[in-house]
Amino acid sequence: MTPTKTLDIAGLETVYDALATAIDQAGQDQAELFLVKLALLNANALGDAGLFQQHLQAALNDL
Repeated sequence: MTPTKTLDIAGLETVYDALATAIDQAGQDQAELFLVKLALLNANALGDAGLFQQHLQAALNDL
């Protein structure tokens, strides 16, 4: 079993900043489509539909 890779705080901040910039670039009218495309690309890269479902539920918590 390979160890799970995680980001440190600096890595998370970098990803957050890149995501915020990309959402701004997509614009209000295309932001939802952009996020769906990004989620599908990341789900494919993850390669595990069950784990993706777990991530969806975690993201929905405390909205």
